[in-house]
Amino acid sequence: MSTPATPPRSLAEALRTRDDVSLAALLRSRPDLITPVPTDLTQLATRAGTRGSVVRALERLDRFALQTAEALAVAADPAPYDALLGLMAGDARDPAVTEALPRALATLREQALVWGADDRLRLVRTARELLAPSPQHPSPTGLGPTVAEATAGMSPGRIQEIVTAVSLPSTHDSVSAVAALTKLFTARRRMKALLAGASEESLEVLNRLVWGPPYGQVTAEPAARLRWLIDRGLLLPTAPGTVVLPREVALHLRAGRAHRAAEPVAPAVEAKATHRPQVVDTTAAGQAYTALATVEELLKDWDEGGPTVMRAGGLSVRDLKRTAVALDVAEPVAAFWVELAYAAGLLASDGETDERYAATPAHDEWLEQPAAQRWARLAEAWLTATRTSGLVGGRDGKDRTLSALGPGLDRSAAPEVRHRVLGLLAGLPEGASPSAESVLARLRWERPVRGAGGAQAGPQEGDDLRSRLARWTLSEAEMLGVTGRGALSAQGRALLGLRGAVAGGRGSGGGRGSGRGVEGGDGGGGLAVAGFSGVADPSDPSAPSAPSGPGDKLPVHHHHRPPTSPQPLSPAEQAAASAAAARLLAPLLPEPLDHVLLQADLTAVAPGPLERPLADMLDVLADVESKGGATVYRFTPGSVRRALDAGRSASDLHDFLTAHSRTPVPQPLAYLIDDVARRHGHLRIGAASAYVRCDDDSVLSEILADKRSAGLRLRRLAPTVLAAQADPAALLDGLRAMGFAPAAESADGDVVITRAHAHRSPPRTAPEPVPDGPPTPDATLLSAAIRAIRAGDRASTTPLKSTPSPNGELPRTSSAETLATMQAAVLTGDTLWIGYVNAEGTASQRVIAPIRVEGGFVTAYDHTADEVRTYPLHRVTGVAELAEG
Repeated sequence: MSTPATPPRSLAEALRTRDDVSLAALLRSRPDLITPVPTDLTQLATRAGTRGSVVRALERLDRFALQTAEALAVAADPAPYDALLGLMAGDARDPAVTEALPRALATLREQALVWGADDRLRLVRTARELLAPSPQHPSPTGLGPTVAEATAGMSPGRIQEIVTAVSLPSTHDSVSAVAALTKLFTARRRMKALLAGASEESLEVLNRLVWGPPYGQVTAEPAARLRWLIDRGLLLPTAPGTVVLPREVALHLRAGRAHRAAEPVAPAVEAKATHRPQVVDTTAAGQAYTALATVEELLKDWDEGGPTVMRAGGLSVRDLKRTAVALDVAEPVAAFWVELAYAAGLLASDGETDERYAATPAHDEWLEQPAAQRWARLAEAWLTATRTSGLVGGRDGKDRTLSALGPGLDRSAAPEVRHRVLGLLAGLPEGASPSAESVLARLRWERPVRGAGGAQAGPQEGDDLRSRLARWTLSEAEMLGVTGRGALSAQGRALLGLRGAVAGGRGSGGGRGSGRGVEGGDGGGGLAVAGFSGVADPSDPSAPSAPSGPGDKLPVHHHHRPPTSPQPLSPAEQAAASAAAARLLAPLLPEPLDHVLLQADLTAVAPGPLERPLADMLDVLADVESKGGATVYRFTPGSVRRALDAGRSASDLHDFLTAHSRTPVPQPLAYLIDDVARRHGHLRIGAASAYVRCDDDSVLSEILADKRSAGLRLRRLAPTVLAAQADPAALLDGLRAMGFAPAAESADGDVVITRAHAHRSPPRTAPEPVPDGPPTPDATLLSAAIRAIRAGDRASTTPLKSTPSPNGELPRTSSAETLATMQAAVLTGDTLWIGYVNAEGTASQRVIAPIRVEGGFVTAYDHTADEVRTYPLHRVTGVAELAEG
């Protein structure tokens, strides 16, 4: 096993020098390495170098850490720290870069992208292949190949011509000639003297290529300014008609910098406006109330069965437009509310043959909860959902239109982006709202890799998906009431699990808590968030310097994860945070009213939200005329008849209005109710196909004489009975259109009370978010995994007393030898290395300390599993003693 005094020769050996805390930090930052748990550190190192895992790790680096990896990809392999510093800070040694580089290098080391001591830094091979320049894949640095790489196919005579042209002594072989050229191009003083002889036109050519791309086109007979450069190797041919600027020459012209502009400090999130925190909270509470009213109205509109489900899934464009008109919002906003209700489990498809969307049984339970709790459920669903309503109307990878509630709307990055955007808002002073561009700039610094949308992103999304998600987050948070006037509200802080918001938030009186949930000025890190990882902010100069040697210990609470990946709260923590947010919001929401103001123009004004029984009754008795701070209801003959059809009598309606009006019941309204009730049920309709009966035969005669009844094809059966060939529903509508107020009756002659039929889907669970890769392992899993990896590594690296087989496999032993070795180990307390095949036929290696051997079984302490287990001896393929020490 390597020691700090012995430089590691591979990534596996470098991992063996780490302690458990450092290994835990690696597995936490790259959770794909633990799925499944590697058998030993060699397998862990192999998995850490696979292309998929390296790409995923690179995508999660901040801009400066990625620039550091890109610089190592164009440096020598291995590279000393001073060479890396020169590439990042330039010849002038930029102090900001010099200070930030150790932390960036520690991040790369922690994530096993870089290994080795400071004098021999190595970028893992896969990362070097991804980031190193090539004609097919230019380097993000804009640098080209080295002199040695560019001259690999050049004839020895041509190389000697270049050596002579730059006044170097000729050599006997191409290798030494190329080495001499490289030494010249990397010597700043000698290069300056060489370029002093170049014309301004030649220098202009170099300046056009210096920051990339380094390739250019030339003709068969280059101009003099190009010929001077080509003759001296300052431009080297790579293919017919193509030349390249060698890396060493470009670095000289760049003053040693690998990047045009290193960005060691994250851009600050700028506040564009500041409001009093109480104003922010009350504004957000108003938006929260509007959000609840909108979702309730949506589900009420779909109460008797919503739009049909398209064959491909989702809402049709026409149904979305119809919903937007009903909610009086734009179509993208309607799509947001529909998707939010779906994410919260309040609506789903009913699963029937003629499939339609409908409210779920959970919707009825949700309606019974206090308003603040209902809001918290919506906000929590929004925060954790991967479905993204902003994509509605766009195109997927197969050029199909994405529809609301349809497939293809999941984006696994959405929850993380929402958490991060709100975290940046939390880092501002309370009441401050940021500029959208500064938020986007910060996110681009934290995740600069293109194509962050992953495989799920459509072709039109490209590398701006995270920016689009961030813009949607800012607008959706405002609509939902998580923010107010662009600033994070107290309930928004609590929803994120910020301790200051939970412990010392503002109440209805606007009092301030003493606790602050945020440390730092611009949200760059140090968020005191329950469930969020402690993050060292690269932009914080006061952060402790990170260890840089391969044997240094990385404390678990400073594992230098870039501040782009705040871990979501666990379900229990999120439930507690949502409850805290509801407690903060409750005092800010208006209290439901138990009264309305009746007016003489047959309207009623509700000056605020109404208690649910009152609101439900008014929805039946009157029509909503206008909404806003106060809702205006209008009473009409049709609305009064609707209430009578629902089983209410005239006296019931009078009593109801008297009990719930702060003003006397206007006489016109009382007359309207009495007039409709007097005529309601005077006619009775039943099934014959249909019939009409009335005790007053003159009324029936009036109906027969009316020309509008011709379509009903009525005939008199008796003085008080008419028969019709229309069905009862059509007969009801026809007579009502003629100005009568008939009532339907059952086969027993009783009045049929009609109520709206509430259509519900079967019980449905809310859609599960699509995970963005493996979940971050918890402490228990990390501890068990590290024990298993350590035990497997011990089994694979510890010398054996017996001689292994030539092919490296565990030597097989006979049943008698296995039994004897086991029994001897029980007496001596030795540790054994065994091969074991389980009932499914899977072979594995185990390190055990036998405790008891009897009945064909061995009971032993299994170091690999860190527990006592019993193994059948017939499944043990072989056994070997481990060497002492």
